[in-house]
Amino acid sequence: MGLLSFFARKAAPVETRAVAPGYTAAIMAARESWISGASSMGELTATVQTAVALWEGCLSLSDVIGTDLLTRHDMALAGRALALRGEAVFLIRDRLIPATDWDISTRNGIPRAYRLGLPEAGGGRAETVLAGEVLHFRIGCDTATPWAGTAPLRRAPLSAGLLHELETALRDVFRDAPMGSLIVPVPEGSADDMAELRAGFRGRRGASLVIEGTAQATAAGMNPNTGKSPDQLSPHLDKTLADKLLTDAKGAIFGVYGILPGLMNEATTGPMVREAQRHLAQIVLQPIANIMAEEASEKLAARVAIDCVRPAQAFDAGGKARALATMVKALAEAKAAGIDGAHLQDALQFIDWAE
Repeated sequence: MGLLSFFARKAAPVETRAVAPGYTAAIMAARESWISGASSMGELTATVQTAVALWEGCLSLSDVIGTDLLTRHDMALAGRALALRGEAVFLIRDRLIPATDWDISTRNGIPRAYRLGLPEAGGGRAETVLAGEVLHFRIGCDTATPWAGTAPLRRAPLSAGLLHELETALRDVFRDAPMGSLIVPVPEGSADDMAELRAGFRGRRGASLVIEGTAQATAAGMNPNTGKSPDQLSPHLDKTLADKLLTDAKGAIFGVYGILPGLMNEATTGPMVREAQRHLAQIVLQPIANIMAEEASEKLAARVAIDCVRPAQAFDAGGKARALATMVKALAEAKAAGIDGAHLQDALQFIDWAE
């Protein structure tokens, strides 16, 4: 008995650690720039966030036909992820669960398995699943990595960097520069009086930061006030062309996201706003919606259609009304002329009429 107890293996000690709750969440937050696909430059600007909000809002407005899994909340999450990272991944369960991070195994460039990082309060969890259990939306794919998407800003890093540098420079100027400050000439006094006077104005933004003795300024004798006036210390930003460069940089970023820069012009009009919204919905977001619909149709075993043009009213209502009136008139005339059936179908094909 004693021999058995001697050779008995001791139980492994239980390791305890004093770790504050949410440590994993803190680590995830520290890696936020990588997880969200941020380049730590343009994403910080209001210009990019405005473009992202337009993507997010337009996709959340979309009509989703064929499935109940793609809710408006999921479409908004997908829109934001596509705008900032170029990819959005959802785990298919009784509902869609967004993934914060993932690794992919591929065959012939097509994903076949995923290791997903799923968000949880206090820290995420990992799960390995097959490709059929995952909705993977991606845009801006490259032939070298067709399984990975690319965010719009990563396709134009120089424009994003310029916008970031301009806004940072302007922020620093308005934070640190002596805006509205003056050099004021005063009659010469004793050194102690001048030092006390200078100290009284120090650090007062918009006030007189420097007091200068006029005798020192004019290098003259006892005519201190002749021809002297306060000198302005505010920087001449108009000579730097910062306003023009900032406008051009914002326009470049809006163009990357498929938004006509005229939409944000202060002199824009209603027709320009409608054209910009139509361009964004029809030329930029509807093709993305079609890609999302193809992925959902393949993974959800149902024919899914996503339409973001109609809910966003991104069409010419007057033009459609005139087209409908012309079509009805043409059909009535065709019926009166006895043209129907195959002949009418041939005529519709001749003008490229489709569903």
